[in-house]
Amino acid sequence: MNPSSLLLILLCCGLTLAQDTIETQSPSCVDTCNNAKEFGAMREKIHSLETKMMNIENRLTGYESRILQVEQKERNMVIFSAGIGGRLPLGPFDTDQTIIYDKVFINTGNAYNELTGIFTAPVSGVYYFTYFCHSGGVRKTSLHLYKNNEVILHIHDHQSADGADNGGNAVFLQLQQGDTVYVRLKANSHVYRSGTVTNFSGFLVKQNN
Repeated sequence: MNPSSLLLILLCCGLTLAQDTIETQSPSCVDTCNNAKEFGAMREKIHSLETKMMNIENRLTGYESRILQVEQKERNMVIFSAGIGGRLPLGPFDTDQTIIYDKVFINTGNAYNELTGIFTAPVSGVYYFTYFCHSGGVRKTSLHLYKNNEVILHIHDHQSADGADNGGNAVFLQLQQGDTVYVRLKANSHVYRSGTVTNFSGFLVKQNN
């Protein structure tokens, strides 16, 4: 056999083997491509789920923060209102006396002490206070509202023959934690023991940050 014929035979055999290889491998390539597409789609779905989960977690974190803020505000809520129980007049005394409002209507936060008549600020902030009194004209009435040892407000009613009188006053105060607020009955004056008209109240308006 001459070299040209041998070369021709080998070339034909090579083409046949190459065709068989391509035909054999073609389905595997298709499967690989399909798998790649499915894998890519699955990755997109997983990424989408992860994004949704992150959004949900962020929302939950926001809700938890709001709940904590509400709980903190509730813990720091300060409201009190108290009057004087009994029927007889309170006073007159020879010296100034801190009035003990022993008929407590509300004392949220327990900042008011019904045994001493003194309010103690549990947190720093802006507070609002009111106090009112009922008195008779046969004696004068003089009530001072104090912040610590400083006189802030006055209620005065001079002795007269015009019968019973009512009086009141109110103020916003900036207090630091531990500051005290209370009412003192001045010497030689009096008020009636009536919780409905002789009373002392206050509440926290805004806590300092």
